[in-house]
Order: sequence, then structure tokens, then C-alpha cells
Amino acid sequence: MKKLNKLVLGIMLFPAAVFAQQMDFSTAIPLDPSVKTGKLPNGLTYYIKKNAKPEKKVDLRLVVNAGSILEENDQQGLAHFIEHMCFNGTKRFPKNQLVDYLQSIGVKFGQHLNAYTGFDETVYFLPIPSDDPEKLEKGFQIIEDWAFNTVLTPEEIDKERGVVLEEYRLGLGAGKRMMGRYLSKMMHDSKYATRLPIGQKEVLEKFKHQSLINFYKDWYRPNLMSVIVVGDIDVAEMEKKIISHFSAYKNPSNEKPRKVFEVPNHKETFVAVESDKEASSTQVQLLYKDYAGPKKMVNLGDFKNYMIENLFATLLNTRLNELTNSSTPPFTYGYSYYGGTFARTKKAYQSVAMSQEDKQLSALKVLVTENERAKKFGFTQGELDRAKSEFMASIEKAYNDRSKTNSENFVGEFQANFLENEPAPGIEWTFQTFKQILPLIDLKDVNGLIKEYVKEDNRVIILTGPEKEGLKKVTEQEVLAAIKVNTDELKPYEDAAVATSLLRNEVKPGTIVSRESNAKLGTKTLVLSNGAKVTYKNTDFKNDEVLFEAVSLGGSNLYSNEEMKKVQFANGALAEAGFSGLKLNDINKFMTGKIARVNPYIGATTEGLRGSSTPKDLEYLFQMTYAYFTDLNFDQEAFEGFKQKQSSFFKNMASTPQNYFQQEFYTYLNKENPRFNGVMPTDKSWADTDYKVAYEKYKERFANAADFEFYFVGNVDDATIEAFAAKYIASLPANDKKEKAVDLGYRLLKGDLKKVVNKGADPKSNVTIMFYGDAKYSAKDAMSIQALGEVLTIKLTEQLRENESGVYGVNARGSISKMPYGSYNFSIGFPCGPENAERLTASALKELQNIIDKGPDEKDIAKFKEGELADFRKDSKENRYWLSNLTRSYINGYSTEDVFKFEEMVNAVTAKDIQNIAKQYLTKDKVIGILMPEKK
Repeated sequence: MKKLNKLVLGIMLFPAAVFAQQMDFSTAIPLDPSVKTGKLPNGLTYYIKKNAKPEKKVDLRLVVNAGSILEENDQQGLAHFIEHMCFNGTKRFPKNQLVDYLQSIGVKFGQHLNAYTGFDETVYFLPIPSDDPEKLEKGFQIIEDWAFNTVLTPEEIDKERGVVLEEYRLGLGAGKRMMGRYLSKMMHDSKYATRLPIGQKEVLEKFKHQSLINFYKDWYRPNLMSVIVVGDIDVAEMEKKIISHFSAYKNPSNEKPRKVFEVPNHKETFVAVESDKEASSTQVQLLYKDYAGPKKMVNLGDFKNYMIENLFATLLNTRLNELTNSSTPPFTYGYSYYGGTFARTKKAYQSVAMSQEDKQLSALKVLVTENERAKKFGFTQGELDRAKSEFMASIEKAYNDRSKTNSENFVGEFQANFLENEPAPGIEWTFQTFKQILPLIDLKDVNGLIKEYVKEDNRVIILTGPEKEGLKKVTEQEVLAAIKVNTDELKPYEDAAVATSLLRNEVKPGTIVSRESNAKLGTKTLVLSNGAKVTYKNTDFKNDEVLFEAVSLGGSNLYSNEEMKKVQFANGALAEAGFSGLKLNDINKFMTGKIARVNPYIGATTEGLRGSSTPKDLEYLFQMTYAYFTDLNFDQEAFEGFKQKQSSFFKNMASTPQNYFQQEFYTYLNKENPRFNGVMPTDKSWADTDYKVAYEKYKERFANAADFEFYFVGNVDDATIEAFAAKYIASLPANDKKEKAVDLGYRLLKGDLKKVVNKGADPKSNVTIMFYGDAKYSAKDAMSIQALGEVLTIKLTEQLRENESGVYGVNARGSISKMPYGSYNFSIGFPCGPENAERLTASALKELQNIIDKGPDEKDIAKFKEGELADFRKDSKENRYWLSNLTRSYINGYSTEDVFKFEEMVNAVTAKDIQNIAKQYLTKDKVIGILMPEKK
């Protein structure tokens, strides 16, 4: 790895002229040579790639180059409706047998098995086991049936109307209302303005069955399809399966042409200023649309232009990010990019920001000003060099992990190649080409780009935000005035000097007192001279990843009630102040091109730090950890900037019915808890906030490193971890005090309770059913109540969605916790129509009662087990899983070796266990919360 880094540095410094002479920019971009691709005689395209991560799994994907843009007026929403029908029954898997079968082999509906419909395409995802020939064959039968053999009987179509209408209902709200008004300007004079994939309610309710059948027959045809297969498979065998399953199908004799729909240019600057009483945020969007369609990326010259575009976006966004991190941020966030619109045929240079509700015009002004500053003065060499190093670090990380990349990452690349001719050359070619082209890109290249982007025609400005008394609505004239910038008054960007170190204080290393190891877990533990413990696990899951967490028991439960009110919403600001006398922008600038991050946190019962890095940059992670323990800045200005951003983010959050419901519901349940201060900050809670108290409490929480356990998982070696642990962790302040997680005794309101909250103009409801209370923890009970949640979800989906067509989705989940006290929690939740809320609540409770009375079906328990074990086998090959196991075991007092009993515990779950846990905990008091629209 060190040799590779030196090679990259040497190439970066090598004279660009040498490469310029050697490179032929007309050379075509190749397709990844590890991919087997082809086209059947009927026009179906396929991609096959062997990839062993995750093991014994394969990702199948059916891509149809047809979406809502192809719908006739009487078909609006039917491209998406077809997607639903594909899961409802096919030739080989009638009615609900398809989902039933897939669940039986560990594929979870909605989580693993899924699909989406866009304007221009419809895509189906199917991950399945690859080590069983029968399951693999059935997987191909399923995607073949989706493509050509979906059952579209009047009975099944009418049954699904309710489910699709529930999904339509889910999308209702302020965002959709405002989009409905501005889309005609954004996508001016284009069919894209009238073909949102969810469709029209009136059409969904009344369309004729033949209209749906016609869409399927017209557009689900071989020459508009691709089958993608990536996973732990034999490539030749998969090609044979594709040929066997898809060759016999023919295209329609009178096939409709697959038209490409343009977005016409316009001379005007269109302005849309939209507001809504339920809008939760204030946003600004500025689009400069291209005159022509997207440029195809075919050769090295195109690839160089692509790199320049991304460098430009990085450069400008770094400036916008610096403004966001300032003491007087002009917006909560702001960014610019060159990319697609809703239409495949139109790209645009776009600048976006979220601002305070009364600062839209000033936010817009800042976006335009920074565009104009870049246009007039360009960027500095220092900025470009840092952006290049950022690019190189990112691409090098991907290259180093090329043999450990998940299959799903590749599938998306091949999909884009099929649909939009996006190149998919593979990481090896991309890495080598980046190294060659990056040195050739100079300031002239990136500085000239914005002159192509920014123009005074083909421009759209969209402002969206809340509508309420006392808030003046912006006018179109004010918007047009705000985008006029006097460039004579602009000054060049000042590129401040880059810090030379993350630390300003001398580090006095400690020592390693003792070493321990656990061969079964593959972990090693270092006991340091200050009493801190470092446990690490070296894995080969990723070549270029190290994950980190330091955790200590204690947390904010050790604060008084009065202190808690002062710090609850200030804790998030602490890291915004920076450390070692460096502001956030100084740290970000120093870390350009280095991949390492650390974030401190203070929870109710724990405090700690979480982070990640590459092995190469691991020392920076240790330095940040040292700085957060010993030298966090106190910066009142940084806090005020944080408060301003957070205030603008949360100011109107309760305007949305769902957020308002959460606030009201949990305020009601916490009325006996003096520490409860709301789900979201209000003007009063900000007034009560005391940054100084939060800072002092933070220092108190991080004063004793000996009370922390430090965990590292990933590509680490003994010598490196020992050296850094001795220097940066053994040197941290420590004492003999050991803290524990404290139970303050506060509980949610108990009883058989019901809370109805009325909010919202749309006919939307949401039901929450909760059971909770104290419990004695046992691993067996925890597994049983989790299984109950999964099994009940299956049953509720069958009843509430499939049989009653009353919901789009429903979820049940249960858990038993040990810290800070033994407790259980079980919840059922679903959105629905207000007219159905009571009926569906009763149906859900009836399904639960069936399990209490009779126990669950054995086939549903088998589905739970297959799904859990499939997830476990995949997750246990990830660093994140092992880090989580180490930290959870420490916090809860489990044995870290319990992880090896997981499969045994899952397989041991019985119907009686699930029935007993339901009887024990879910026959007592329950709490029902229902969100209903406002009464008219």
C-alpha cells in the first residue's frame, strides 16, 4: 500500500506534458473486461459478473427501459401499477406464492425484494442464495415471469387498486402540492411535467383493465430489457440460464416506437415561489438547463471532461461548506452540481440551499454570488491541488477494496450502462486513468467550466417554504432582483493557510502494561498505563477500512434535570467548535485527501466517539480522538451559527402532520417525566439552552479515559495499533473512578390509553400501537419477541395489505433491553385512510390475538429463521457487525462470544416461545396513537 501511495504521488508530480504526449483522447472507454455481456437475437441485453461478496449470494436485476413517460392519458400511474402486479402473481407463482416462496428462502419483502418505477425505467431487485441450484433456477423463473408472464386478471387488478391508492396517499402533502405547481416551469412544455410515476388518483381508481394490459404488452418486451446477474456464481452457467429463460420471447409485431421525450429550451427565466401551511423547510433551487441533450461519455476526452465537472463541483462546494460552517451561516446547507433533472434527456447546472424561512432571497443571493465569484476570479492553485488529492484518496480507497466490493455496487453500474450508455470500465481502468489524467487538468480547465453553465436564459428558480401569518411571501420581482450581482464589488476568494497539525499540545506517550487475546473472537486487548483498554480485531473484510468506537457508561442520565434542559439541544454543537484551536473549516482543509473522521457523542447512558479511517490515515483518527478528549474548543460564535442552522431546520418541522403527531404523542406519554423537553427544539428550548454548561459537562464526561473501552475493527496490524495506542490513548487523562449506567426511574405513561391527534389537510392517517414496560432480560426472550415482530409483520402484510387492500406497508417489531433497566417494547405501525383507521387497528390487534391464542404458523417461523440467518451470514462478513457486537456486549454486560450462539438461538425459537412471549407482554396495557386529518 505504501508503495502504491508513493507511485500515485510520483505520477501526480510528474510533468503533465509527458502524459499529454502519450494519451490519445479519442481512445474509447472500455467495458469492464470482467463482465460477460451480450445481446440475445430478440434484443434482450445481459450482463454477468462473478463477485464473491457477499458469499453464496447473487443479485438478479430485471431492468425495463420503460416508465411513466410512456403512459397515455388513460394510463397515468399504470407503469407503477404493473410493478405492483408483478409481486401479486405470475404464471409459475400465482397469487401470493411468489412472496411466500421468497420469504421461505430468506428473502425479506421490501427489505431485500423490491422494485421501483421512474419516468424512464422500471427496475426489479432480487437477491437470492447462489449455492442451491433449485433456488437459483427459481430466481430465474421469477424474473422471467416478471418480464413476460405476470398475471393481470380483472380480479387481481381490482384487488391491488387499494394498495396502490394507499401508496399514492402516502405521497400526499406539502411537497407534492408545491411540486404540482412548480413542475410545469421546471420541466417547461415537456411531458415530464405531467407524468409523475405515482400517477393520477382518478385514473388509478377508474382505469380499464385493458389499459394496464396494453401497457404491459407494449413495453415489457425483450428489446427494452436487460437482465443483470452479479454474485458468487459461474458466469458460463448464468449465461446459459439467460439464454434458456429469455430467448423464446418475441417482440410485438407492431411494436410501438420507444420515443425519447425532450425538454424544450426557453428564453425566459421562470420563477416559481410556492408556499404551503404544512411545509417543513425553506428551500431555494436554481437551475441552468443545458441547451442540448446530455453528452455521451465515449472516449478519454469525455472522461476528462467528466473529471473536470466533478472537480469544479468539489471546489465550489468546499467554498459553500465553509460558509455553512461560519459563525453567520447564510443557509443550513448549500451545494451546487452538474447533473440530471427528472428527464433523462436534460441535464442542468444546479445550486440548492436550505435557509431560514425569512432568508430565502439572501440564500439565493449567496449562491449566485459564489457562482459569479468563481466565474470572475476562478479558483486558486491550492484549492485545485486539495480537490485533486480528495479525488485521488477516494478513488484509491475504492481501488484498494476492489476485491471486497458488494455485488449491489456493480449492478447499478451495469444498469446505467444499459439505460443511459454510462460507461462501466471497472475500478482498475478507472484508477489507472485517473492517475494519468488528473495531472493534466489545470486551473484553466475548471475555471472555464462555469462560463458554459451560467446563462440568462433556459433558467429556472424555485423557492418553496412555509405559509403562515406574519411571514411575507417573496415576489417574482424580488427573486429576479436577487440574482443580479454587481461583479465589480466582488473580491477574490481568500485561500487561508492550511494548518500543519491537528494537535497543538505536546503528547506525552504512555505505555502498554499488558496484552491479552481471545483466539475464538480473533481479538487482542491492550491494557494501557493510564488504565484505558484498547481491543482490536484484524479482519480481511475490507482492505482499506478501519472502524472505531470508544464507549463509556454514564451519559446524560448523570446530569440533573435542570442541566439536561440546558444541554439537550446544545450537545450537537460541541464538535462544531473544532479542537486544538482549529475551526471546523481549518480541520476540513487539513484533512483534504485524508480519509479519517471521528465524532463525539453523549447519549442517555453512554458517551463516546465513533469514527473510521483507512489504514494509511489511521494516525489522524487517533489524533482526532486525542484532541476531542483533551482540547475541544469553546467557541460561542460557532454555537450561535449551529443554533441558527438548527433553528431553521426545526422551525417548521412540526408543520408536517407526522412530526406534529410525534411531538404531541410523546409529550402526552412523557407527561410524568420532568426531563422530557420535546421531540424537537422550540424557541423556548433554545432560550433555555446553555452552551457553557454543555461544554463543561462534555469535559466532565471525557475526563477519564480509564473509564472508556476503545474498539477497532478492520485492516489493522499489531505494531501500528500498539504504537498509536501507547502514544495517543495511554497519554489521555485518567483516574480510578468507574461509572455505571443509571436508571432515573422515569417511565412512559402506563395504562390502556388512546391518543388521537388531528393535523393535516390531506386524507391521511397513521396508526401506532405500542406495548411497553419493565421486564427481566434474557437472551431467549429477546430473540422470541424479535421473532414475534417478524412473524406478525408477515401476517399483517397478508391481512391488511393483501386481503383488505387497506395499507401500502405495515411493520411490527419487538425488543427487550437490559440497560439502563430491563424493559420490553413492542410496536405495530401503518399509514392508512382515515376512514379505515379504526377498522385496520382492530384487524391488526385481531392478528396479534390469534398468535396469543393459537401461536404462530410454523411456516412463518421458518421464514423468520431463514431471513435472520441470511442476514447474519451477510452481516457477519462486515466490520460494522463485529464493532457493534463488541460495543453492545460491553454496554449490556453480555459475553462477546454470544455471537457464536446466534444461529443456534435463531434455530431454537419455537412456536411456543413466541406464543408465550406474546402472552407475557402483549396482553397487558396497550397505547394506541392515531394521526387523523384536521376536522373541516
